[in-house]
Amino acid sequence: MRMQMMKNLRLTKLAALLLIITALSACSLPKRPALETSSWMLAPERTGAPYKPRSDLWLKMGSSSTTPPFDGKSLVYRLGDQRYEKDFYNTYSALPNEMVGNATRQWLNNAQIFSMTVGQGNSFFPYYILQTSIEEFYGDYRVRPEAVVTIEFFLTATDPQKRNPVIGKNRYTKRVALKDSTPQALVQGQQEALAQILKEYEVVLYKYAGNLPPPLGQ
Repeated sequence: MRMQMMKNLRLTKLAALLLIITALSACSLPKRPALETSSWMLAPERTGAPYKPRSDLWLKMGSSSTTPPFDGKSLVYRLGDQRYEKDFYNTYSALPNEMVGNATRQWLNNAQIFSMTVGQGNSFFPYYILQTSIEEFYGDYRVRPEAVVTIEFFLTATDPQKRNPVIGKNRYTKRVALKDSTPQALVQGQQEALAQILKEYEVVLYKYAGNLPPPLGQ
């Protein structure tokens, strides 16, 4: 009986020793750094004096679509003619169509071409609607780092009796050289490209606003 008790005691001590060794070994293992992720937002700001309003009505931002593979939150890199790569560790704070739609609305409100430009979720009845289609939204690294943004704008009038409600359709492509290949440089380049597009489009929109079809029912 005494021999069995001594044997059990030795086993207990051995088990405790193994537990201590395991714990110490775990503590001594190098800790792997957590993968860092970053979130980016495009928000170009319009500078300069506003226009003299040409319409006392409002413009409503309509739907905004994005062509794949640029329709997600991940930054997209073009590495070959047919090769695109998504960066899941560097993402936009919102989807590209949401960012472009919000930036366009704020830009046009600062331009004051219409009495106001409201968002898609607004309940105001729209006489004129501006829709956007984002066709390119990526970083091109095939030759030299460039930000590429292509957007098409569709200005329409709300009139079910008109066969062609389109007032104007305009497409813009901008390529901005990047200072380096970092995600931050790409986002800054895309923001500059978007600002260039909006700066050109506001001039065209101002011309459209001077010759708008009468509102529905007038």
